[in-house]
Amino acid sequence: MTSLASGRTVRRDAGLYGYERALERRGLDPVAGVDEAGRGACAGPLVAAAVVLERPIRGLADSKLLTPAQREACFARIHERAVDVSVVAIAPGECDRIGLHKANIAALRRALWKLETRPGYVLTDGFPVDGLGVPGLAVWKGDRVAASIAAASVVAKVTRDRIMVELHERYPEYDFATHKGYNTSMHQAALTEHGPCPEHRLSYVNVRAAMEGSA
Repeated sequence: MTSLASGRTVRRDAGLYGYERALERRGLDPVAGVDEAGRGACAGPLVAAAVVLERPIRGLADSKLLTPAQREACFARIHERAVDVSVVAIAPGECDRIGLHKANIAALRRALWKLETRPGYVLTDGFPVDGLGVPGLAVWKGDRVAASIAAASVVAKVTRDRIMVELHERYPEYDFATHKGYNTSMHQAALTEHGPCPEHRLSYVNVRAAMEGSA
């Protein structure tokens, strides 16, 4: 079980919408879920999304458990049926300047603040985010057990993947469309050969090494 602000708990077998239903019963709706994509990538932006749901979304699940086609279909249904959706992207340079964790927190905050609907409660994936202005709860593996976080994970992932496909057109030598900026062997080989481009995060050890090697 997981405790909520009132001391009530949500059973792990309550289903994907258990948190939202429990919070609604306590008068803490609307509930916003926030999540990010691209934290572990060494190229491309960090993208965060916030979603307020009202009705169930067919096929909704943690974005990592869906195929690309399923994510795209779910992304469309979320935008059709959600009360509110917002997305923000933190550029690689800002991630380098303030540090990845601070960039992650900033992205989640900005996504929440960008919502037109003010939530009564916020669910975050994994770790707490302060400064939200409303009560909230960090949910372990939240993108697998809380619907609004799962929806945010899908929106963030699809948005970021589309950005990386666009960046592939600008920097085809890195094949961003395939690995989406994560450090695969193919990506590392391209880094070693060409050095980093402006979309790489220079604070990452492998990117710095490639930059020094190409100097």
